[in-house]
Amino acid sequence: MPIKSNDRINQDQINLVENAQNRIRQKKRLFYHFSIMFFGNISFLTFNLLFGFKDEVVLFDYPWSYLAIALWFLIFLIHFYNVFITNKFMGDKWEREQIKKLVSKQELKITKLKMEFEKEARIKAESEIFNQNNSSSCITLIAAASANNVIGNNNKLIWHLSDDLKHFKELTKGHCVIMGRKTFESMPKALPNRTNIVVTRKLDYIAKDATVVHSIHEALEKAKDDKQPFIIGGGEIYSQSMVLSDRIELTRVHTESQGDAYFPEIDYKLWNEVSREERFKDEKHQFDFTFIRYNKK
Repeated sequence: MPIKSNDRINQDQINLVENAQNRIRQKKRLFYHFSIMFFGNISFLTFNLLFGFKDEVVLFDYPWSYLAIALWFLIFLIHFYNVFITNKFMGDKWEREQIKKLVSKQELKITKLKMEFEKEARIKAESEIFNQNNSSSCITLIAAASANNVIGNNNKLIWHLSDDLKHFKELTKGHCVIMGRKTFESMPKALPNRTNIVVTRKLDYIAKDATVVHSIHEALEKAKDDKQPFIIGGGEIYSQSMVLSDRIELTRVHTESQGDAYFPEIDYKLWNEVSREERFKDEKHQFDFTFIRYNKK
């Protein structure tokens, strides 16, 4: 009678049962060894006391029975180590399992790398198509970041730099500003005199006085009539937009900060610095900072 598929025990279950049976046999043998050793050593001591065997064979001033007990106990310790250490952790089966685990880990890493390469290739292809269709626009990232690339903490700005806020307002006025949902929610309201576009995965999200989209490409499509749309954060939106952008307007704040949102590293093989304007701290500015403009090569 053929065995139905749902009645079969898979190989992992069989291996588990066989391993359990093998461990039970090992522990039984160790228990028998211990029992024999225990009663045997009592017998040695008893014979030594009853029959007076003590000085006929002496090594290191110990009677032969004590020496036999010590040797037997040493053999038992070796047996114990073999059962609970060697066979459990370093046997052939253990080696096979370790090799299998290492191979599985390598296969998983290779799969992840392939997925990352495929994702990068897809993003690059989409970006090339997008850039071809929007060659007349200058897509610009605008951000203020510390020396270690921190841009915010707990969805809040870390500093208040009056001139940086004026710089931001002057550059973005009259343009589309594209941002993530958290960035939009950190503001008291939509930025005035600008077209606010919010990127979110939430399909039912509503943003007052703003257009809601669900991808950076969709946001840029909404801003296609703007000659210079600005991407204003946060960290994830910057990372997604870096490959699509033509310019970076970066305010580099000269301090090391703690935070949970970061501006992506700038690859200077792809970006040229074209202008720089230094500002120094005063009563309105807690830190020195520099306005830097990068254009993509």
